[in-house]
Amino acid sequence: MNRVYFDNAATTPIRDEVAQVVFEVMKNNFGNPSSSHSYGRSSKVLIEHSRKLIAQSLNVSAGEIVFTSGGTEADNLVLNSAVRDLGVTKIITSKIEHHAVLHTVEALQKDYNINVAYVNVNGAGDIDLNHLSVLLDTNETSLVSLMHVNNEIGNILDVKKVADLCTLHKAYFHTDAVQAIGHYKLDLQDIKIDFLAASAHKFHGPKGVGFAFVRKNSGLRALIIGGEQERGLRAGTENIHNIVGMEKALSMAYENLTSEANYVRDLKQYFIDQISAEIPGVSFNGQSSNLEQSTYTMVNVGLPIPAEKAGMLLFQLDLKGIACSKGSACQSGSTQTSHVLYELSHAEALNKPSLRFSFSIYNTKEEVDYVIGVLKTFISKP
Repeated sequence: MNRVYFDNAATTPIRDEVAQVVFEVMKNNFGNPSSSHSYGRSSKVLIEHSRKLIAQSLNVSAGEIVFTSGGTEADNLVLNSAVRDLGVTKIITSKIEHHAVLHTVEALQKDYNINVAYVNVNGAGDIDLNHLSVLLDTNETSLVSLMHVNNEIGNILDVKKVADLCTLHKAYFHTDAVQAIGHYKLDLQDIKIDFLAASAHKFHGPKGVGFAFVRKNSGLRALIIGGEQERGLRAGTENIHNIVGMEKALSMAYENLTSEANYVRDLKQYFIDQISAEIPGVSFNGQSSNLEQSTYTMVNVGLPIPAEKAGMLLFQLDLKGIACSKGSACQSGSTQTSHVLYELSHAEALNKPSLRFSFSIYNTKEEVDYVIGVLKTFISKP
């Protein structure tokens, strides 16, 4: 049986070179980096070297990188501290954010009675920047939290324009960049983002590690307390081997960015062309079929399948060895409609099953042909 992994937006396979580095550090550099002896010092050197290189890739200082367990923790760190420590009384976000942001904002609204405003999103999934400007016209201390690349439909936000608006209105800007880091270069000296979240397993690194970018002198304080690690911003013994693995994965992603992005972009275009030709009535959600307005790594398709058959679609694909998603991995076990598609779609579109296919350098056009063939057969069966 063929096996095809088209769920790279959920997680990516780790690069062999990264896995080797992780293993070597795990085996040879087991000292606690907070210890003063040579074992600890050698671990500390590795962590700080990784921090420096990650910071350089974003054009920031090493002290502005805080290692976390992943994007969700980074989002929680920023949003909770912004309200608790920075005096933020208004959060502006959208209803198509990742639940790591949406659920955190909902909890903050309940616990702190802050003002939460949702910026308008059009039917294609684009943020209304004019409405954002209106929402920012306030005397309240505000934080904007909008993701760089949407994790379900792939729409790319112009973070430079949002950052400039926030600067104009003296608001903080946080972006969940989990689907962007490793796939797009960001110069944070040019783009005045205050806080950013990233996760290694989205760019062929290990799971369980990520980082927050925290602009110098922001006043942000720790969410997890109990030690002075990460300059007091994140207590707990550092995940040394995965931190070094994350840096290796990020360095390789950016070293090979042009050639690898072109390869995956070509694969996505091939998928769009083939599925459009082979399955009449297919539609594309958000801007995912537009390679200028969406990330090159994913496409979200609506399939012409009646409701009585739709419930078996993912099961049948899995039987054929095909991995994809009906939404983000965080909600793939749910029977509910994707909250992102719900915000964008009219009733007719919501009645169609939608699938997210996401690609990496380890995929091929032959795999695309196989997947579309399986879909075509499933659709044609009575």
